[in-house]
Amino acid sequence: MKSSPSTTLSRRERQIMDVIHRRGEATAADVLAELPDPPTYSAVRALLRVLEQKGWVSHAERGRAYVYKATVTRTVARRAALKHLVATFFGGSAEEAAAALLDLPREGLDTATRRRLAARISTARREGR
Repeated sequence: MKSSPSTTLSRRERQIMDVIHRRGEATAADVLAELPDPPTYSAVRALLRVLEQKGWVSHAERGRAYVYKATVTRTVARRAALKHLVATFFGGSAEEAAAALLDLPREGLDTATRRRLAARISTARREGR
């Protein structure tokens, strides 16, 4: 990978990565067909080149088409996005981000979800995280 997966992605780059992760691989035309409020085909191709330069995707040629695959797992991509979100909206504080989740309306986090989160926190504490 040419750069670390912590490289910040734009909203559109994250949308493209979501399409590629969901499909497993995709051409620029595939990506274009699945994007909300899609840009031009040329813009999608340019964004795919940028993602490749950042190290998030690689491509293989199939006939005349470039087929892109993620070089970063969905889990790594989620962590990078979450790290960016916490840094941007919560001043880097995981505590503030977690508190915001707990402050969601009751229908956002039901009792079972809160129990599972508490169990994960306990596990992380035991593992020294």
